[in-house]
Amino acid sequence: MASVKSDPFKARKSLATALGDRTIYQIDACRGVGEVDRLPYTIKVLLEAALRHLDGYVVTEQHVLALASYDAKNVEPVEIPFMPGRVVLQDFTGVPAVVDLAAMRAALVRMTGQTEDAKQVNPLVPCDLVIDHSVQVDAFASGMALTINSQKEFDRNNERYRFLKWGQQAFDNFRVVPPATGIVHQVNLEYLAKVVWSSSPNLKSKTDELILCPDSLVGTDSHTTMINGLGVVGWGVGGIEAEAVMLGQPIYMLIPEVVGVKLMGHLPEGATATDLVLRVTELLRGHGVVGKFVEFYGPGLASMPLANRATIANMAPEYGATMGFFPVDEQTTAYLRLTGRDPALVDTVEQYCRTNGLWRDEECEVNYSSQLELDLASIEPALAGPKRPQDRVCLSDMHEKWQSELASTFGKQAAPEKSIADTGDPIGLRPDSMAVVEMDPGVEGTLVELEGQTFALKHGAVVIAAITSCTNTSNPEVMLAAGLVAQKARQLGLTRKPWVKTSLAPGSKVVTEYYEKAGLTEDLEAMGFHLVGYGCTTCIGNSGPLPGPISDAVHNSDLVVCSVLSGNRNFEGRVNPDVRANYLASPPLVVAYAIAGTVDLDLQHDPLARASDGSNVYLKDIWPSQEEVQRLVQSCVTREQFCQQYANVFEGSDDWRSIESPTGELYEWDSESTYVQEPPFFIGLKSQPKPIKPILGARCLAKLGDSVTTDHISPAGAIHKDSPAGRYLANHGVPASMFNSFGSRRGNHEVMMRGTFGNIRVRNQLASGMEGGYTTYYGSDDEPQATEGIPPTAGDVEVRVGQVCSIYDAAMAYQGQGVPLVVLAGLDYGMGSSRDWAAKGTYLLGVRAVIAKSFERIHRSNLVGMGVLPLRFAAEQDAESLELEGTEFFNIPITDQVQPRQDITVTAVRANGTRIDFETTCCIDTPVEVAYYRNGGILHTVLRRMAE
Repeated sequence: MASVKSDPFKARKSLATALGDRTIYQIDACRGVGEVDRLPYTIKVLLEAALRHLDGYVVTEQHVLALASYDAKNVEPVEIPFMPGRVVLQDFTGVPAVVDLAAMRAALVRMTGQTEDAKQVNPLVPCDLVIDHSVQVDAFASGMALTINSQKEFDRNNERYRFLKWGQQAFDNFRVVPPATGIVHQVNLEYLAKVVWSSSPNLKSKTDELILCPDSLVGTDSHTTMINGLGVVGWGVGGIEAEAVMLGQPIYMLIPEVVGVKLMGHLPEGATATDLVLRVTELLRGHGVVGKFVEFYGPGLASMPLANRATIANMAPEYGATMGFFPVDEQTTAYLRLTGRDPALVDTVEQYCRTNGLWRDEECEVNYSSQLELDLASIEPALAGPKRPQDRVCLSDMHEKWQSELASTFGKQAAPEKSIADTGDPIGLRPDSMAVVEMDPGVEGTLVELEGQTFALKHGAVVIAAITSCTNTSNPEVMLAAGLVAQKARQLGLTRKPWVKTSLAPGSKVVTEYYEKAGLTEDLEAMGFHLVGYGCTTCIGNSGPLPGPISDAVHNSDLVVCSVLSGNRNFEGRVNPDVRANYLASPPLVVAYAIAGTVDLDLQHDPLARASDGSNVYLKDIWPSQEEVQRLVQSCVTREQFCQQYANVFEGSDDWRSIESPTGELYEWDSESTYVQEPPFFIGLKSQPKPIKPILGARCLAKLGDSVTTDHISPAGAIHKDSPAGRYLANHGVPASMFNSFGSRRGNHEVMMRGTFGNIRVRNQLASGMEGGYTTYYGSDDEPQATEGIPPTAGDVEVRVGQVCSIYDAAMAYQGQGVPLVVLAGLDYGMGSSRDWAAKGTYLLGVRAVIAKSFERIHRSNLVGMGVLPLRFAAEQDAESLELEGTEFFNIPITDQVQPRQDITVTAVRANGTRIDFETTCCIDTPVEVAYYRNGGILHTVLRRMAE
């Protein structure tokens, strides 16, 4: 990272703090350039970073001037470099990042011939990896669930953990938080973040003075934005970008628009922070904030707990923003004290932020690009689903909406209207014996026997109810509210329905501490919410299998069953392959739906169950008041809990400490490993890139619609035994019981490329109506042949022209013929998690361009970072309006003279010779990205610079 060479703005000052004397860079030194006092807080943070890193080379005076003169109403497309202070990773994305670093070390030694050069590839900023994505809900509703799931986690992931422990000793500035500690974003919020950073090696100038500056970071998970609730600038990037930051490269970005959201009033009785964030998501999706910063302000912040702010900030990817930022104020410092931060740091945070104009000041009018208002008093209980987080459904409308979705979205017949008195309870069961009553005529459903009980399973049955995900498990208010719902339900003799798979996966061990102190653990367990593990579970697809009889019934009767989870993602195929409808809800609503067992009722007016005395129980009977919740928060959430749980955070359990790992600076790749393999990205890399050439004679691998997510593209969830990835693992002697998940195998490109575009809910229009990872092969039946840059290869299964086959096998057949590939898509292509494998897998399949109506921010960047060309259709055009069938040849005349955002005319040629010429915009946004694309990717660019 470049050192400071000059201070033309006279911004460098000395500040005496509780931490000692520190150098700071004062933002108001730029007052003569622009209205810096009225800049959005996030722009001020970018400005401070530019002043601090100003060296005339990477960061220039022009970058400082552009930020200091920021015109919110007329934001010019000016590129700036931003150097985050640190990087956070979770293990699904962290393992491939460490794999790439290990591969870069090997490649650099091959290029230079000097073994000692390996150490050049090393994180230059502090990096923390939290292992939180590996635990799966196999066991549930049992006091042994945590033990069983933990043991299976170590059995399945021992090889990955050995690799990460190697990385911990091989790389400097790299720490690993062991399994069973918590979710990365909650650990970041409760422990890692400092708000104001000091004394880190990357923050020293050439004179070695200790520098105080705003904490900032990027993370390899899109929900890195949760830290914005603490007043810390940070957002999710792909693993590819994160690796570049780790290696000292700045994030190159266009100065963004900043949308201000004014919050007023207070949440009404019955509404939770989850209900609020679902409304915010709906509001901002409607406004349009993709690629923009969002800042929250207004009188509603004064009494808003920081946990609620973090809940809102967490879901910035769901409302499409780069960040959802809350400025630092008294709520921030109160939270720092509660969570056990050093008192000297807390004092310094307030002093520094007040000194440098970063303390929230309602008297100061900030200039925003656009502004919205939201009255917190208007928030009402809600869910979101069944497929997208922005599709909010008021709880009062849920029953009617479900009936509509069942018919319109899933093509199923809704149950006839009937009252609770007619059926005994909403699912048609007698609460005393759970015996089956008559099935309703004409309604699809099936009888199921499970653990000695027989019941009717129908459309709308809630088969998964999960308190999970960083969004809500970091929030004591909603977590304690869930416990109180369980307590009140237990007192009335209620419990979960027998077909509901229930789970409780807190984001840190502090949660179980305050549950114990509040006396709510036994109540939650009585509802089936036993502790299953600490980490991301259901929200990322680690829900584990449904019980066999339930799964069989769903498939045999083609039932549309549901999950209700306290997560942030509910995209198709994400939660569980058996579950087609997924609803996001607050933790207390998750408990309520576990008791009801179905979404096919009106919880606001219908009884959700019968009490032990036979009386009807309504939601209002078990819903806690705000006063009850606040009383528990005040008495049961303590500073001592945080201090105790994070005292030895990097040590881990006996299982973790007993893992033996290899040592040395170069990793010794094991050709027999099914978890970690050297990726092919840098094999044969030359010191100089070849000129950019046109993409000619390309075939379409997939023709997709709107809202294709990285969940559809990147492999995630369980590995099916009959899939290409499953066949690969079976051929390597791995039993199906040990397949683990795609996420756990992200260090093996052979598995990941076989699962790319393999989501069970992908709808490729070239697949003859089939759902899943299929396409039609339109290539040649000739023998595979070597082509420059593409080795001769073949898929696991031979395919013929015109055959519908797996996308992987078709892609390998095309590669064998030396045929480049394209993908056609609609709006918001690549929305969702910042999965680097959505770009890596796309590249390895041979896709050289994606042509879409629009791209989500992170995925567009990741495509460029892997050398894949993103092109945007002209306004009012798409594959349908142009009558592109996907059977054409595509010619893209891109050359070495390509410019950012230039127009490119693409030609599609049909089999009969008919040409369709259409305009696209090259979505390579900056000159630096042009260099990345020319080099074949961002890491290739960095590696060549190192070799020089």
